[in-house]
Amino acid sequence: MVFISTPGTFLRLEGDALRVVLPDKTGRHLVPLHRVESLILWHGVDISSDSLCWCIDHGVHVTWITQNGRLHASITGHEPARPELRLAQYRAYEDPSHRIELAKAIIASKLQNYRQLLLRGARDAHGAQQTILRRVARSHAEAIKRLATVSSLTEVMGVEGRAAREYFGSLDHLITGAVTARTRRPPTDPVNCYLSATYGLLRSSIHSAIVHVGLDPNVGFIHGVRGPKPTLALDLMEEMRALLADRLVATLFNRNQVRDTYWREVAGGAVLLTDQGWKHLLSEWVASRQRLWPHKLLGRRIPAAEIPFVQTRALARHLREPQHAYLPWLVA
Repeated sequence: MVFISTPGTFLRLEGDALRVVLPDKTGRHLVPLHRVESLILWHGVDISSDSLCWCIDHGVHVTWITQNGRLHASITGHEPARPELRLAQYRAYEDPSHRIELAKAIIASKLQNYRQLLLRGARDAHGAQQTILRRVARSHAEAIKRLATVSSLTEVMGVEGRAAREYFGSLDHLITGAVTARTRRPPTDPVNCYLSATYGLLRSSIHSAIVHVGLDPNVGFIHGVRGPKPTLALDLMEEMRALLADRLVATLFNRNQVRDTYWREVAGGAVLLTDQGWKHLLSEWVASRQRLWPHKLLGRRIPAAEIPFVQTRALARHLREPQHAYLPWLVA
C-alpha cells in the first residue's frame, strides 16, 4: 500500500515505476510499481493518465480520500468476470429471509467483537470506569441474544443502533480524550477524526477485496443499494471495525502517541488530520496490518491484511453454495 498525502504532488509513470514529484522538494522519488497492491491518494494529489492506465492494466486499486478519511472515488482494473457469482448475490439481495440471515450474522459478530474490545479496556481500567465498560459489554451480550429473536431488517438495525449508542456513549472510558458521541462528516474532535480516517482505510481495503473476488461492491445486504456507495464494503466493515480500526485508535491515544501537530481545527469546528498526522496514522496502520489474528474458519492465525480477502471469499462461497453458512470473523 502506497499513500500520498501532500497536496500539489504529481505522480507520473517512468518505466515500471511511479515518479513522485513533490511541490516543495527536488530530487528523484521513485516507487517501483511491481511492489504496489494499492494506491491511496489524498484530495489534491494529481496522477497522470498513463500512470492510471498502468494501474488499471495491472490490477492496482487506486483510491482517492478526503482529508477526514472519507472515500471520494476508486478505480480497479480487470474486474474478474464472474456473472454467476453476481447473479447469486443479487438473488440473495432480493430474498428478504436471506438478507436478514446475513444481517443478523454480521451484526452479531460486530457486537461480539466490540464486546471483546470493551472487556479488554475494562481489564486495564479501575473503579467507575471499569464498571461502565463491563456494563456496556454485558449490554452487548444481551443485544446478541435479542438478535436471534428478530424477524426483520428494521429490527436488526434497531438492535445494532442501540448498541452503537451505548458504545459511543462510553467511548471516553475506553479512549483517552474521547467525547461521548460519534461525530462525522465532519468529525469535530481528534478521536473521531482518527476513527473516520481509519474507517476510510479499512473500507478501501475491503472494497479492493470485494472487487478482487468478483462481487458487486454496490449491493449490500445490510446497507442495501445506495447509488454509488460501496454498501457491501460497509456491510463487511461491521464485523472488522472494532478490532482492526477502533482498537488501533484506542492504542494510539491511550499511549499518548497522538500529538497536537497531528490534527487541526478548521472553520465550522471540523477537525482534520495534518500531513504529519496522516503520515503517523498510515505508519501505524501498515504496522497493524501485519498483526496476526486468530481465524476460526481457517483454524490458524492470519495477518490483519488478509482478513478482508478471507471473509469476502467466504461470503462468495456462501452465495454460490448456500448450504455452507457464512461465518463472520470473530476473535472469541
